Amino acid sequence: MLMRSTNIWWIVAVLGLAVLPWHMQQDGLTLSALTALAAGDANAASALAQALFFGRFWFWPLMAAAALGAYAALAVSDRATRGRIFIAAGIFGLAAFVAQGLAIGIRGWTAPWLTEAFGELGDRQFGIGLGAVITFVGFLFMLTDGLALRGLFKGDRFTAGAVGLIVASIIAFTFWPMATMLSEAFKPTEDAGPITAFLSRFVDRKVWGLACLTSRSSCGVAWNTLALAFSTATACTVLGLCFALIVTRTDFRAKRVMRLLTVLPIITPPFVIGLGLILIFGRSGVVNQFVEYLTGESLGRWIYGFQGVWLAQTFSFTPTAFLVLIGVVEGISPSLEEASQTLKANRMRTFRSVTLPLMRPGLANAFLVVFVESLADFGNPIVLGGSFGVLSTEIFFAVVGAQADFSRAAMLAFILLGFALLIFFAQRAIVGNKSYVSMTGKGDTGLPTPLPTSVRRIAYGIAVPWAALTIFVYTMALAGGFVKVWGRDWTPTLSHYARAFAIDFGANGQIILSGGAWGSLQTTLMLAAAAAPLTAGLGLLAAWVLSRQRFKGRTALEFALMLTFAVPGTVIGIAYILTYNIPPLEITGTAIILIVCFVFRNLPVGVRSGLAAMSQLDKSLDEASTTLRASTWTTLRRVVLPLLKPAIVTALVYSFVRAMTTVSAVIFLVSAQYEMATVYIINRTINGDYGLAIAYSSTLIVIMMIAIGLINLVVGKRRLGRRTAAPARLKTAGGHA
Repeated sequence: MLMRSTNIWWIVAVLGLAVLPWHMQQDGLTLSALTALAAGDANAASALAQALFFGRFWFWPLMAAAALGAYAALAVSDRATRGRIFIAAGIFGLAAFVAQGLAIGIRGWTAPWLTEAFGELGDRQFGIGLGAVITFVGFLFMLTDGLALRGLFKGDRFTAGAVGLIVASIIAFTFWPMATMLSEAFKPTEDAGPITAFLSRFVDRKVWGLACLTSRSSCGVAWNTLALAFSTATACTVLGLCFALIVTRTDFRAKRVMRLLTVLPIITPPFVIGLGLILIFGRSGVVNQFVEYLTGESLGRWIYGFQGVWLAQTFSFTPTAFLVLIGVVEGISPSLEEASQTLKANRMRTFRSVTLPLMRPGLANAFLVVFVESLADFGNPIVLGGSFGVLSTEIFFAVVGAQADFSRAAMLAFILLGFALLIFFAQRAIVGNKSYVSMTGKGDTGLPTPLPTSVRRIAYGIAVPWAALTIFVYTMALAGGFVKVWGRDWTPTLSHYARAFAIDFGANGQIILSGGAWGSLQTTLMLAAAAAPLTAGLGLLAAWVLSRQRFKGRTALEFALMLTFAVPGTVIGIAYILTYNIPPLEITGTAIILIVCFVFRNLPVGVRSGLAAMSQLDKSLDEASTTLRASTWTTLRRVVLPLLKPAIVTALVYSFVRAMTTVSAVIFLVSAQYEMATVYIINRTINGDYGLAIAYSSTLIVIMMIAIGLINLVVGKRRLGRRTAAPARLKTAGGHA
């Protein structure tokens, strides 16, 4: 069994080196590695063929690493020795892979010192393809297998492989592009070196100014960003908790409607909420006109600025907090609350001393996610910010302005990362190392304790008016898709939907999708459907590793998983273009770069919701499964995952709808072949075609509501073995119990 499991990775590496084309092929794999030899096309051949027949000597170290792995698997019987050789082969193979990929590009050597050392190359290579990816996987898991054989990760190969996969993914798709982008912050000027140039950009009154404390002038964008993020995270966490308590702990009749309203903002393109708020509270909005009619006074442009952006962000991110908290509230053991009341504690004291402390991980995670989302938000500040600037909009203007100052944009991104790091460690300090376990392997026969009257009234008083305001905002915003010209011609019409989604029939009866929006809609659905399970799977796997395993670098890995969330989408898009537009990984303009962007942009929500849910699962569940000789993979699949269904739903829903609605991250990455729905909508908005833009947005909302229902249906509900209602009282013949 041991030999079989270790043999596979050197075989995978050999397959990638000797059989499959090493470089990316324009026409897929229609030209195989063997026919490439006859055609004399080196770039379509395997790495082995390129080394043997085309003189590309830089592939020989990879062959040597694969041979070393084969020797360990086939000829070495001692476990420790085989582990050491696998580690050496994996490290050597990965190092050779990275070195040959970075050293040679489409114009030969990529650095002058390489030309001086080896002379003019007279050759070139394009980006890596399927063969290179398979080879990388082989060497990566050869290394993790070796680490497990040497006793790391308690000798568990699955755990070692999971950590290796997560770390490699973070390096390739987070650290590498961010390092490429952030290195621009240290770009020297004509009269200053790297450090001096960075400090001169960092110490900027527009970033750190405090003029707002002594005058009516604006503060620096860094302080604006912090104040906005803290205010939004606090409001969203409170609202999300109120909605979660009402849905799970009350008999409120409109639970389903309220749950739908909490999710509705997250499935809406970002500028729709801003447009709705402008139509209601803007200078010519419904509320302002009504107030002016009653009092003769105009409310002015109060919606533009901090208060407008805060209101829009609270609408946008409350669903995120709710989705994180709903599983946490449902997972609290009723038996613990019943035990408190048995000890003569009233409902309020039970809620304050038992229920709230058990929700602390969920509250902290919800606050962290919303805080970081507010830091990175671009759509709401650009629409409603007015003269109120934040870091994300400053980065955008630094990039798209006349000067195209990438160095200033990179410096501002550094500040954003610093803020994200600060809130990350603050969250860890609040949660601490306390135990929040409320689900064990035993059945729970307790019933959820009703909310204290005061808490229930506060929850109703906060959530119900907010739900009503949500309905009002969406009614005003989406009405624009059913009138000819918003604000001028209010004639009802369906022409906007017809232009976007017209369907014609050909001469032979075939269906022709003639509407202008069909192409972008099909592309968006395809890419979102591909990215959602990848995001959920990798995010929950990372949450399981972080919550159940202890290894060096665990804290650094947890923060690394939050990096892409802390950076505005515009920066991510630019970083991906700078990194993946040239070898060794040429994926700009393909569907791959969009899927990768979606996965790693939305990964933190899957991780945080998974961590919040995992904190409630007793480790004895894993240990009991292991005691019964189940493998780690079997334990994860059959014990842990069924109890993580709320977190799975959160990760799938969030990743799918964010892939459908994101703008800033993909606006630089789309191509003529792969146009996203949101980019199509924003282009219509720029052209003043608001009716079609709103019609398309409402169509996306309906599609995503259907998708959310399907996700909940497929994933199902978590079964905790608890009673859902009090047992019926038996009646005697006389009618008494």
